[in-house]
Amino acid sequence: MKRLLARTALAAVCLTALGTTATAHAADTYTRTRHPIVLVHGLFGFDSVGIVNYWYRIPSSLRSGGATVYVPQQSAANASEVRGEQLLAELRRLKAAYGHAKFNLVGHSHGGQTVRYVAAVAPELVASVTTVGTPHQGSPVADAVKRGTDATGSTQVVAGIVNGFAGVISFLSGASSLPQNSEAAMNSLTSAGAASFNARFPAGAPPTSCGQGPSAANGVRYYSAGGTAVLTHLLDPTDGLLGVTSLMFKGAANDGLVGRCSSHWGQVLRDDYPWNHVDQMNHAFGLRGLFTPDPVAFYRSHANRLKLAGL
Repeated sequence: MKRLLARTALAAVCLTALGTTATAHAADTYTRTRHPIVLVHGLFGFDSVGIVNYWYRIPSSLRSGGATVYVPQQSAANASEVRGEQLLAELRRLKAAYGHAKFNLVGHSHGGQTVRYVAAVAPELVASVTTVGTPHQGSPVADAVKRGTDATGSTQVVAGIVNGFAGVISFLSGASSLPQNSEAAMNSLTSAGAASFNARFPAGAPPTSCGQGPSAANGVRYYSAGGTAVLTHLLDPTDGLLGVTSLMFKGAANDGLVGRCSSHWGQVLRDDYPWNHVDQMNHAFGLRGLFTPDPVAFYRSHANRLKLAGL
């Protein structure tokens, strides 16, 4: 009888262990997409500077679920097309080195136009495009900066200062060789610059103002998301700046730099997350509004969405 009880207990322990292992295995593959995920930063972005990561905790969380993740660097400030060519060169290098067939591109802010450019000129390399907080229709903030510098004749002076700042960011993040052109970046992000870019690269464009675009174009899936909060955490030093820039929207819903409707491109996952422009990549150090959705969980769930779609 004692032997029977011992064997039964041992069997129960084994089954429990197997169940735990199976659960862990399932969790470990939650974000395992077919194609690698590439996280593309926006204006004044970087991969990491010391202990500061642009995509705070996001790459590691995706990798923990089985995803292959790359965080390339583009110019901190430059035109959409220039940054797009830099990304395209990196994707081709990764394909040659590791044999990847396609990539799932995720762009935050100006990174959205960067990944759209790549999908337009090399769709054979792109499985999906996801833009987060991207000013697809331009930003009133960029419009205001352009008007101000044009009116005062200070464009070159301001551009020189900002180029220096962008150069410092690239130097500290180990990409000092990348060219900086803040005037070109500003022009890309104005309403006129965005309209010109959209006319040349329309794949995924909403047919109506504030509408949804096609979920797929040229064999590439398109998704977008955005936020409509501005002041979200008293300890976040970027909130004050976003509070000032949000005044340019004259009461329209925005994240401090991008309007709600301007974030629409392809299938709109959600355009009113209670995040500001910086919260969207879980920066700085994960500070965000109390009881608001976790940005890391958003990227994990989206990776799972891509996985289930066979991407």
